[in-house]
Amino acid sequence: MRTSLDHWLPLAERTGIVGDAAGWHERLVKAYGERQRAYHSRQHLEECLLVFDEAKSFMQQPDLIELALWFHDAVYDPKSGKNEALSAAMALEALGGTSTAHEVARLILLTKSHQPGEGPDDAWIIDIDLAIFGQSPERVMEYEQQIREEYAWVSEEVYREKRAEVLRGFLAREPIYRTPWARERFEARAKENLWVLIDGLADG
Repeated sequence: MRTSLDHWLPLAERTGIVGDAAGWHERLVKAYGERQRAYHSRQHLEECLLVFDEAKSFMQQPDLIELALWFHDAVYDPKSGKNEALSAAMALEALGGTSTAHEVARLILLTKSHQPGEGPDDAWIIDIDLAIFGQSPERVMEYEQQIREEYAWVSEEVYREKRAEVLRGFLAREPIYRTPWARERFEARAKENLWVLIDGLADG
C-alpha cells in the first residue's frame, strides 16, 4: 500500500520527523482508521498519495506536499470546524516547530478553504484533495455514500439542502482545478460527476 511504513520512513527521514518515525506512522494509520470516518479514511489518504505520485515531478517541494497530505485529515470529526487546525498542529508536533513544520501546517490549512495562498505548490494540495470528483462514476457514488455516512446524524432534508450547496460551490469554481495537469486529467469528468450528484440530491 502507498500508505505503508516502507513509504513513510524515507519521507520522515528527509523531512525531519521528530522522535520515533515508525510510531508516528502507527499514530497516523490509527487516526485514519477511526470509526467516525467513512470517506476521510486511509482509503482517501491512499488515493491522495497515488495522485501525488503521478504529479510530483511538477512540484517544487514535493516532500512538503506529501507530508501535508499524510497529515491533512489526521484529525477528523464531522461535527467539528477545527479539523484542519488540529491536523496542522499535529504536523507541527511531528516536525518540532521547524520552518518545514510551519510550511506543512500552512499547506494543511489550505484544505479547509480550498483556496491557494502564495506558495509555489499551494494549488497541488488543493487539486489532489479534490481529485475524488474526477474519478469514475462508481467511485464518486461510493464517495457520496461515505460522506452521507459521516453525516448520518443530520436529517435527510437538511443534509440534501446543505450538501447540494457544498457541491454547487465546487462546481462554481472556474476552473475546479488550479493546475494545468489536474485540469486536463480531472476537470471535465468532475463537472459531469458533480452535476449527477447535485441532481441526485434534488430528486431524492
